[in-house]
Amino acid sequence: MDTDAQLSERDRSPEPAKGEEQGSRSARISGDSPDEPAERAAGRSERLSFAAVGQWLTGGGPLRRAGLLLTACMIFLLLVSSYLVQPFLIPSRSMENTFQVGDRVLVNKLAYRFGGEPRRGDVVVFDGTDSFVQGGPPENPVAALVREGASAVGLMRPAETDYIKRVVGVGGDRVRCCDQRGRLEVNGRPVIEDYLHPGDTPSEVPFDIVVPEGKLWVMGDHRSDSRDSRDHLGEPGGGTVPVDRVIGRADWIGWPLGRMRSVKRPEAFARVPEPGQGPGHGGNPHG
Repeated sequence: MDTDAQLSERDRSPEPAKGEEQGSRSARISGDSPDEPAERAAGRSERLSFAAVGQWLTGGGPLRRAGLLLTACMIFLLLVSSYLVQPFLIPSRSMENTFQVGDRVLVNKLAYRFGGEPRRGDVVVFDGTDSFVQGGPPENPVAALVREGASAVGLMRPAETDYIKRVVGVGGDRVRCCDQRGRLEVNGRPVIEDYLHPGDTPSEVPFDIVVPEGKLWVMGDHRSDSRDSRDHLGEPGGGTVPVDRVIGRADWIGWPLGRMRSVKRPEAFARVPEPGQGPGHGGNPHG
């Protein structure tokens, strides 16, 4: 047997094809991964998508850009009004002369969020459901959505169940009207209400009530043109408003420009004693 011939024939065989092992070794040497082309393609596709979105956002002319800017501003305002400060359109004369019809009041929603509670003299916005409004008719969902969005930026009047009044009594207070000189009394102490509408008396309707804990007794500054706690004495809740229904405290008038100012708590209640400490705090059947 001619082994040299056999070896020669064996040597004449073509160069071995790159097998799986050699290909893998070559790939490892070059540092490439078999999946890398697909990853690169995905990256390019993602970059193209971002580029397309960016082109759409910046393109389309001034009308599209204006529309996008308006949408972004509306979203920002809705977030602010939902959690921080909400404009509230004054719909009636019940708080004159502190507020006028058409004023945009800025309601501080953080005022009582971290442990604080309404104090006597504060002007608050609250949901009067089940206190001032007993089972009102349901609102159309679409109309409610439009109204909520517009009222959130002060363009429309608030819901029919939202009210703005001044806190006159807090939980445990005895609120009475009127004393022999026609003055409101809180815990036996007369209150000089210099914020009342000119010509108004503290109340033409006599009342005497002890405010339950966790509730508020609220009244409008224009007493002769305000439906407030006095008008709901015979209803569930006795005219008082639950503290947890308070939306926020009216701290500023934001519009019109000529009336822009902060809303201060009056000094009228500064000398009112705490519940149970005044000379006239004896409780009554309405408490």
